[in-house]
Amino acid sequence: MITAAMIGLVLANSPFGGQLLALLAFKLDLGLIGIEITTAHIVSDLLLAVFFFVAGLELKYELKLGTLSSPKKAMVPVLAALAGVILPSSIYAYLNWGTQGIIGWPIPAATDIAFALGVLAIFGRGMPPAARIFLLALAIFDDLIAISIIAIFYTTKLEAYWLIASALVAVGFRFAEKARFKYKWFVRATFGLVLWFTIFQSGVHATVAGVLLGILIPAVRTHGVISKVQPATNFLILPIFAFTAVAVVMPTMAGDSNPVFNGVFFGLAIGKVVGISIAAVLANKLLATKDRLPLTFLDFLPLGFLAGIGFTVSLLIAHLAFISDRELYAQATLGVLLGSFVAMLIGGSTLWFRGRWHLSQKKTTKSVRSKTRS
Repeated sequence: MITAAMIGLVLANSPFGGQLLALLAFKLDLGLIGIEITTAHIVSDLLLAVFFFVAGLELKYELKLGTLSSPKKAMVPVLAALAGVILPSSIYAYLNWGTQGIIGWPIPAATDIAFALGVLAIFGRGMPPAARIFLLALAIFDDLIAISIIAIFYTTKLEAYWLIASALVAVGFRFAEKARFKYKWFVRATFGLVLWFTIFQSGVHATVAGVLLGILIPAVRTHGVISKVQPATNFLILPIFAFTAVAVVMPTMAGDSNPVFNGVFFGLAIGKVVGISIAAVLANKLLATKDRLPLTFLDFLPLGFLAGIGFTVSLLIAHLAFISDRELYAQATLGVLLGSFVAMLIGGSTLWFRGRWHLSQKKTTKSVRSKTRS
């Protein structure tokens, strides 16, 4: 995704930028089904719905069988996620109050599940298993908030009849999921496309269809579906989205006249880690000793930095907020890229040192036990 994003950014600011932007703005008129959509929107509205489908599957599993199935287990990541949304959004709102950029206040609120867990897997060797559980639950709940924000604040006009049609399709899919079909994937794909179409026509952002579809699949089947769909989202859909979302002409960044960039950058690089780490420590202390996560402030700190990797959903919200203002969109995009990069760099470094500390503690404990037995 990083490579695809960099290629998109370089091409958009090269002599080929005009042709690339014209291609992304090319409008496809499908009059027969009542859809008029640009190439860029095919990626951000249709293809990205598959990514949100995977997010919906993960959310369903965690709510029914995983970390979020118990209120006590869910308390720490849920409160941390709330703080990780409120503080970055507040920083952005403070820096952009009274300007046109205020509409982008949720941009630094999102966490990229795939990126954050990927960095944890690479640099988090030695970290307690609870670290991954916490980060996964945090990112899922964070994305749930972001999806709700998209549905509420970036819906221009609601069409009640299409919303009713979406509800009927969802009910039909739920019944179909309980039935036995030889080609289950075909049934899911068909219902998914119809649900996407009805939600697209309703005025709600069409990626919500992916989340809804994922939630409607029984929790016991989610991991099997994720294993089949996730490779396509991680290695095809997300890089394509990164390429198209970051293909913007960058503005001249001079002085203090870039509040959108500052709001996004400081929200992701600072607001996320401060809000999440402090809230997680306080929430953990509120629990009884037996219910607490075996993590301390020094464990929550690098995980808070990883949550500042906003990439996918942050770029989507930037796209929705500033699609009609290319300069503000460019500022927001640069803020997402640099803010996420700084969060990734500091988070990965501190995670590596913390993981090494945990490994040394384990070796010391094993050595003491061995001597005691001798």
